[in-house]
Amino acid sequence: MAGSVWGTVLTMTTWGESHGKGLGVTVDGCPAGLLLCEDDIQKYLDRRKPGQSRFTTARQEGDRVEILSGVFEGRTTGTPVSMIVRNTDQRSHDYSAIMDVYRPGHADYTFDEKYGFRDYRGGGRSSGRETIGRVAAGAVAAKLLAELGVSVMAYTRSIGPVTVSEERFDPAQAAGNRLCMPDAEAAAEAERYLDGLMAAGDSAGGIVECVVRGLPAGVGEPVFEKLDARLAHAVMSIGAVKGVEIGDGFAAAGSAGSRNNDSFRGGTPAENADSDASEGGAGGISGNCAKNSPAGELEARKGIHKATNHAGGILGGLSDGDEIVLRAAFKPTPSIARPQQTVNRGGGNVEIEIKGRHDPVIVPRAVVVVEAMCAFTIADMMLLNMSSKLENVKKIYC
Repeated sequence: MAGSVWGTVLTMTTWGESHGKGLGVTVDGCPAGLLLCEDDIQKYLDRRKPGQSRFTTARQEGDRVEILSGVFEGRTTGTPVSMIVRNTDQRSHDYSAIMDVYRPGHADYTFDEKYGFRDYRGGGRSSGRETIGRVAAGAVAAKLLAELGVSVMAYTRSIGPVTVSEERFDPAQAAGNRLCMPDAEAAAEAERYLDGLMAAGDSAGGIVECVVRGLPAGVGEPVFEKLDARLAHAVMSIGAVKGVEIGDGFAAAGSAGSRNNDSFRGGTPAENADSDASEGGAGGISGNCAKNSPAGELEARKGIHKATNHAGGILGGLSDGDEIVLRAAFKPTPSIARPQQTVNRGGGNVEIEIKGRHDPVIVPRAVVVVEAMCAFTIADMMLLNMSSKLENVKKIYC
């Protein structure tokens, strides 16, 4: 199987299956000297592990990570960082009834067509447990980004028809409820909505929003490796994601240039607050780059910021110094507890009712996966960007 490696300078290679002995990842290209321990990884994995509420699968996995290589005396050595999470609560017999049947909404049929063979135990490589490696790698990237003054935060924007309110938006709430919604009232409404679907044996989809703050302007590549293209690729590679938008996204198609263009301003954002408000308000941190980075200091001295952020922090494939805003649309969980029509491997029509332990909504557990993939992609492109100017290379070698 090809396609299990992501990144250019900083790379991750994920491996393992849902019902195998374990899953893991190898991160290569991480600079030596980064403070890193298993607790740094575990706090990210704990956000995606199953069995934490009635809205997640009842599968009980501790998802305890072990760092096998690449760290010595609490710091990265510059060699590959290899990590493993061992499976402990597989129930492969739950899937024996579907070994010759294609589940609607799953990759069973397409895997069988491609390989002539499939691991029917929970989906194998196409299972949501594959994201364990992504999250572990993203935790390493987030630790690296923190050293550069860059933060990445994701949360649930909506579940089904329930969307967080801008007036009640409180990032602290996202960590305080089971649905990772930064709006306590919307979270309660979404829980009621999910309870109704679960009673009917159904499932829900939703939207995860991710915000990157502190990224200096100029990160990315202007043609095929655009920052937005790489982020979209990274997030679309997550199972169940059916759409990605950045900034205004699809809404920009119905806008006009006079409204969609983000005006540039000189001076500090506070100096232009009144005029910014007349153009729709500041859409982000207005060019407030990492305080501890030379690029951020230079940007602050220039005093360049945008009055709005319809572009979502990216222009021409390059970061513009504003916060990056990305949204990912997740389809409803395909494993539902009600009869569905499908076919078996021989093409015969059959009815299927899926057993086992499944999430009625995967969005809350997917929040950290989106965050991890965005963090890893940003970190990789920042490292790649170091060679874009001769002066940067000379700082290292001269």
